Amino acid sequence: MTISPASCARWILQEPDPATWKSIQDSPLGDSLPPLICRLLALRGLNDEKSARAFLHPKLAELSDPFLLPQMQEAVQRIFQAIDQKEAVILYGDYDVDGVTSLTLLTLTLRAFGLTVNSYLPHRMEEGYGLSREGLARSFEKHGKPHLLIALDCGTCSIDEAAWLRTEGVDCVIVDHHDPLEIKPDCLALINPKLNGAFTYFCTVGLVFKLAHALLKTRRLEHFDLREQLDLVAMGTVADLVPLRDENRVIVQRGLDKLTETKRPGLCALKIIAGMDGPVQAHHIGFRLGPRLNAAGRLDTAQTSLDLLLCENFNDARDGAALLDKHNRERQDVEAVVQKAAALMLDSDPSIAMASCIVLGSRHWHPGVVGIVASRIMREYHRPTLLLAINDEGLGKGSGRSVPGVSLVQALDSCRHLLIRGGGHPMAVGISLTEENIPAFRAAMSASVETQITADELTPRLHLDAELSLADLTPDFLQHYNELEPFGMGNPEPLFLCRHVEPQLPGQILKDKHWKLQLHQDGKMRPAIWFNAPWQNPPPPPWDVALKIQRHLWRGQESWQLMISDVRSAEG
Repeated sequence: MTISPASCARWILQEPDPATWKSIQDSPLGDSLPPLICRLLALRGLNDEKSARAFLHPKLAELSDPFLLPQMQEAVQRIFQAIDQKEAVILYGDYDVDGVTSLTLLTLTLRAFGLTVNSYLPHRMEEGYGLSREGLARSFEKHGKPHLLIALDCGTCSIDEAAWLRTEGVDCVIVDHHDPLEIKPDCLALINPKLNGAFTYFCTVGLVFKLAHALLKTRRLEHFDLREQLDLVAMGTVADLVPLRDENRVIVQRGLDKLTETKRPGLCALKIIAGMDGPVQAHHIGFRLGPRLNAAGRLDTAQTSLDLLLCENFNDARDGAALLDKHNRERQDVEAVVQKAAALMLDSDPSIAMASCIVLGSRHWHPGVVGIVASRIMREYHRPTLLLAINDEGLGKGSGRSVPGVSLVQALDSCRHLLIRGGGHPMAVGISLTEENIPAFRAAMSASVETQITADELTPRLHLDAELSLADLTPDFLQHYNELEPFGMGNPEPLFLCRHVEPQLPGQILKDKHWKLQLHQDGKMRPAIWFNAPWQNPPPPPWDVALKIQRHLWRGQESWQLMISDVRSAEG
């Protein structure tokens, strides 16, 4: 199978279902909305006025009963036993933002019920992801053997580890959103929405929010307001790239408001060092706050991030945020080295570069950044990508990222005879295997991917939501455009096609790679910026421009800027 690189993307203007679009436009809601907003709502599958109103104005009061999640009742009963009997409890988590925010939220909730808990985060390089015998042994050595261990953002596939906990006399509750195996872990409760197919869009911090809701619904606390913890839930939900739809949408929307006004010392210090001012948007989590919280777990231990979120003193929080910022800069340097090496591998071996699934490995790569680089290569080549960091003993540990239409978990199922371990989500997995098995694994993954998708479907496409003219960017349109936020997985930021635009050249080059321009069309002019632009060899104008509209807020002042995604010479 031969596949074009992403630079040859095919531009496709999406069309909403005509009946859906008309239904929204002809409704009382449609009378108050610009036609372009109605089109965007229809493209999101909102097929009537009721669903469109719920999307634009989601309400916390409409959240579902937390006991609809599988085995929630069993988990709540066991946790209240621990609370009432003052039992020893360990919260065992994951080192990414979802894992750390999950630990923070459950720690604060159980503290509110009067229970002191201990937390343990595995070390990425020494113990790897998830429940492991090494990690469990270290957690017991550090905190003593508990009566109850609650695994957060891991554990669904930890069959042997759950069995070992049972033999040790430790009760186990698992709260996780990763895809389950046919065999389930032997634990008291497994709160995983994928067991019954409901609420599968939640990441773990969303599930912990539902667990906290279930605890508070069972035994009300006057001094603990779960709504005040939504800043944590928004952080983990956006950073974990789960769909921002249904309950996730209202949780993140309200959580961003809480994050804007948060008094939590750790998040206040993190916002300051990230150079943030004013209302927080989802992309701030994705590109400023999330990477700094993730950096500690990638290069060292995520305990720094957990301590920051639990910190109650601003001076300590400021020091912790500065350390995370330092880790993030170090992570960027390490990532650049891996990115360059991976690019050289792809340039030197076209057979790997043009396979239907890219698999690369090296003994010189840091395991903490291979997932980030895999994501970038996936976007550049538009095909599933897995990168492995191989240790001195020849054991490769890595991460994979996928494209729409390809489930990496399904692809791994045909390769399990080559793996030591592997699992995750359809779009992101973690794996481990021996170095000698990498060539066979590469071939098996490519064959498996080809059973799910065709070469034509793997040809990169630039999906455009609507045509837009610069004259459309009126205050009324921009005000209603705000209501489509938060953008993210499941509600992607709209990409617009703006035809026959004249750029004011040469423009301004920023940091030798970003291009700041003024765009002209039919007497209207708007500022735009093109990140990582081919400014030395642009297509001849006039241009057709694929762009996004981004809202900027600085010291209370709102402004709008066009963010260029791609450009071609104007057609027609």
